[in-house]
Amino acid sequence: GGDVRPTLTTVKDFKIAGIVVHDVEFMVGGSDVGGTGSVGLLGQNVFRIGDVEYDLANGMIRLWRSEDCRHSLLAYWVKPDQPYSVMNIEWATAARPHTKGTAYLNGQKLEVIFDTGAGTSFLSFKVAERAGLKPDSPGVEYAGYSTGIGRGAAKTYIGRFDSFKIGDEEIRNARLRFGDTGEVDMLLGADFFLSHHIYVSSRDHKVFFTYNGGPVFNLTTRASAPAAAEPPEPAEAGGAPGADPAAAADHSRRGTASAARRDYPDAILELTRACELDPTNAEYFFQRGVAYEASGKNDLARPDFDRAIELQSDHVAARAARARLEIRGGDLAAARVDLDRADGAATKEADIRFSLAARYAEADLMDAAIRQYDLWIQVHDTDSRYVQALDGRCRARAWLGQDLAKALSDCNTAARLVDRKSENQGYVFDSRGLVRLRLGDFDKAISDYDEALQMHPHFAWSLYGRGLAELRRNKTVEGQADIAAAIKSRSSIADWFARHGLAP
Repeated sequence: GGDVRPTLTTVKDFKIAGIVVHDVEFMVGGSDVGGTGSVGLLGQNVFRIGDVEYDLANGMIRLWRSEDCRHSLLAYWVKPDQPYSVMNIEWATAARPHTKGTAYLNGQKLEVIFDTGAGTSFLSFKVAERAGLKPDSPGVEYAGYSTGIGRGAAKTYIGRFDSFKIGDEEIRNARLRFGDTGEVDMLLGADFFLSHHIYVSSRDHKVFFTYNGGPVFNLTTRASAPAAAEPPEPAEAGGAPGADPAAAADHSRRGTASAARRDYPDAILELTRACELDPTNAEYFFQRGVAYEASGKNDLARPDFDRAIELQSDHVAARAARARLEIRGGDLAAARVDLDRADGAATKEADIRFSLAARYAEADLMDAAIRQYDLWIQVHDTDSRYVQALDGRCRARAWLGQDLAKALSDCNTAARLVDRKSENQGYVFDSRGLVRLRLGDFDKAISDYDEALQMHPHFAWSLYGRGLAELRRNKTVEGQADIAAAIKSRSSIADWFARHGLAP
């Protein structure tokens, strides 16, 4: 899904894991990747300085130098009688440096690229079609969009295939994601790496891997997380006997790896141990709070966010996370305090300002939301969330009823850029409908709301907005019907509109 036009630079000295690499070329472009605080991606020009071991289930990547190992089992962790796979990979060139191997789908050969930069694994449309599946085939499920380092997004689907085989490992009745991968047959992403222990021998052009257990591929279709088993109670805030920061770091790495696989019970167990072994580390409490929240345990997440902030008052992510819970609980004053503190502690160009903007808007603090969007948009105009940011800023101004020309400009730009088949399309037209309702352009407002409701037929905001526009065009029956449907779907919606000066 990535789409960016990069420039190129050379870094004289780049140090990683104690190794200094000279004259490393980096492409420059795109936007933030990999979450808050990440500044870029490491590619094969770095990893091919030696062999590389991916032990992501334990939160580790190790670089190795091997000599005279051509006939050796480099998967040194393999126990007697433990199954493992060995497969050849292509010789790398400067033009094609990727780690590429061969797999089989329904007995047909395909080329796979090992790519930790891809959050999830997926097949190309052409490979899926060759195996008998298309987006409209029976049993195929729409699975959302995959994004890369630029504005691009690739629509994906999930289908069932008789067999997927890689190395000596075969998955029968395999459910796999497929979408637009460009010219690549298949990307093996971070989900595959988390479910396997992998050693890439650059010198001998082989990959060794073992299966860790659990699901091989992440097949969630939305961001929502499944409920977890009952987790342990939070650790006490005070110190713990036998504190061991190094061991705590190991548990933290394993815990966050489990959370990445959505194995929240295991994540919470590991992170609880990290909290016990290093009870003064704010990050461990924050990480466990995130796992609790993702598993639907907000009552246990809140004390962890509290503890993280107690230990580190300027912990931006913990402040934002606690504000999210406070907004859900209706404590908007407390949320405002946390959001303002996060705003003051975050760097001007921080990626988290996108989330802060959304939280301010949820708390009906539209001026503050607009300021966050302004700061984020200035330095993230190539991000895949750029359309969402324009839409958010447009909507915030529309609720305020201020700078409506700027709001309309943002929504128009978003409407031009949004994928017409994306679910985001509906939200953009809903926001533009609100702007046009404010401007008194009722016919165009109704048209925009019609577009939005084609994508989201029961979206209360669009129904209520269209109802108001219809009433103003003397379409009384239609307007009252839309408003009644909106209130039935969301009982508080009339109060929200009225609070912003919009009432029947």
